[in-house]
Amino acid sequence: MPADQNAPADPNTVAGSNPPAGGAPAAYLYVMDTLADWETGYLTAELNSGRCFAVPGTNLPVRTVGLTPDPVTTMGGIRIVPEVVIGDLPAAAVAVLILPGGETWLEPRHDPVLALAADLLAAGTPVAAICGATMALGNAGMLDERRHTSNDPGTLREMCQGYAGASRYADEPAVTDGDLVTSSGLAPVEFARETLARLGVFSPATLAAWYRLMTERSPEAFAALTDSLPRTDPVR
Repeated sequence: MPADQNAPADPNTVAGSNPPAGGAPAAYLYVMDTLADWETGYLTAELNSGRCFAVPGTNLPVRTVGLTPDPVTTMGGIRIVPEVVIGDLPAAAVAVLILPGGETWLEPRHDPVLALAADLLAAGTPVAAICGATMALGNAGMLDERRHTSNDPGTLREMCQGYAGASRYADEPAVTDGDLVTSSGLAPVEFARETLARLGVFSPATLAAWYRLMTERSPEAFAALTDSLPRTDPVR
């Protein structure tokens, strides 16, 4: 009997069992149990909506990638089914890999995504890591020759046996070195700003105005942002 095409989707269906279709690269958010929901929200909202992009009507779709097709649960209790699994994700499909904070980053289960991050950086594709993800990169040796930041330099030294990049540590909220963005978990706005700047999707004027609005939270800052956009529609 043919399936009912109008039937609701099975909530237990795993979305990550198929590789991504061809087309333009997307932003990929790595999803994992204990993912820190709030740390990437500013960034993913701007990329996926494109509401402040320099080219009107464009965006950078955000997709989720996991170790397996199984659902994960974020720190905030949100259940996410990965759209694709790491093993099915070709590097050419990735415009930026976003690595959020979480409580399990120093466990070896995350080695496949760290290997992907290394391959992407070697190919000149941006990787943006915040909070606990910076510790995983440090433990994997990917911060040794790059200027970077994290939550705390002492924690990097004490908990990451593979870390030898103390001389390149910068006591700043977020840092960009080439194709790598790193950030403290307490700086999601700066994390978004640095990543948006590296991707070049906002005009410089819009990026400055956006950051002003997110930190100043004033009517004047909102007006500056709307004035910087190449369209007349207000930001919502």
